[in-house]
Amino acid sequence: MEKETSRLGLVGAPRLWAVAILAVTLVGAGALRFGGQQAAGPAPAAVVPAANTVGEPAVASAAERAVLAALAPGDRPEGCIQPDRRINLYAVELPKDGTQIRLGYGLTPETASYPGPLIEMIEGECLAITLHNQIPAATLEALRRDPNIPLGVSLHTHGVKYTPTSDGTIHTDSYVPPGGQRTYIWYAKPRNTSTGSQGTAGYWWYHDHLGGGPHGTQGIGAGLFGGLVVRRQGDVRPDRTYVTAFGDLQSINLRRGAATDTCDPVNPVPGPTCIIADKGERVEFLVIGMGNDMHTFHLHGHSWADTRTGTVDGTNKAIVDSVPVIDNKTIGPGDTFGFQFLAGDSVGAGNWMVHCHMQFHSDQGMSTMMHVLNPDGTLAAHSADHAPVSAAGAPAAHSGHQAGTK
Repeated sequence: MEKETSRLGLVGAPRLWAVAILAVTLVGAGALRFGGQQAAGPAPAAVVPAANTVGEPAVASAAERAVLAALAPGDRPEGCIQPDRRINLYAVELPKDGTQIRLGYGLTPETASYPGPLIEMIEGECLAITLHNQIPAATLEALRRDPNIPLGVSLHTHGVKYTPTSDGTIHTDSYVPPGGQRTYIWYAKPRNTSTGSQGTAGYWWYHDHLGGGPHGTQGIGAGLFGGLVVRRQGDVRPDRTYVTAFGDLQSINLRRGAATDTCDPVNPVPGPTCIIADKGERVEFLVIGMGNDMHTFHLHGHSWADTRTGTVDGTNKAIVDSVPVIDNKTIGPGDTFGFQFLAGDSVGAGNWMVHCHMQFHSDQGMSTMMHVLNPDGTLAAHSADHAPVSAAGAPAAHSGHQAGTK
């Protein structure tokens, strides 16, 4: 497994930001590694691709520069003079899951996945995202529930600032038809103690808001969603980040049972269905509530502080003692939270369940594992059976993987 890579974000006026960010963030099908160190200076945030290699820093083409230059002032939230960085995001059709249509976002069409790529920003940064809709019209037609709704997909985000032209909704006409593209502007507004503005640092998500209907219900359910982290200057950076979306039909990232954990025990590859860490690494979870059900996120063998980052800063005993330490947190539709912790802290290498603690949800396969690896990089011996439990109490028959297979 690659131990560290780096990426330079493209920056522009009015900020001149250039930094190499070291660490691993895992989302989609791959990883970008971040070092677990303090953020120093006005660094650009990373955009984490769903691939195991990062490539060269993005350089805007003449056409892309023209797109950004053509943005009207009303397209930019207050505080964003010009975008500091830009990325391309592609919405594509993926292989079906049985008969279920699957879609995904990706930094390239080839790396699209569900969840889509993790996007990271630093408070004060303005980001331009150009969404390219490469999903066939016939596929969007199959998802459509209302013939009066146009065909298309969009990009709607939580947490950060944007104008109506970047809302990604039908009533603002800010969606992308098949074969089209559109640029959205997000601004991670910083805290302002003089005005009381709370800032935008936190764990958020982005998703479609048009596929199938005016709220994007079918688009989200097919896979058009991903995680967004906004960090504050000085935040400790994780070594690895995992996005886990708890949804309907007792699903984790739209999967359940054996499909939630496909780690090879000898050569595990990190991703949305293989949650791994070395002992002592700083791991971050971004948890998303999707669909219509309530869930609770529970992690075995580990706990975290119920704060913005899952950690407690400073040495003020009164403040530290007032912060609850938890290992189970309730999440509803549209909710997000995140936290950091040290993998294997006091408990060592092993296999630690991640599941919904609504009992019938976990019984139906809403369970996976976080694997703290052995020193040689392999998984500790375990049963990898996350199959739904039958009415009689025994695991239901399935063809999912067992330890030693993939």
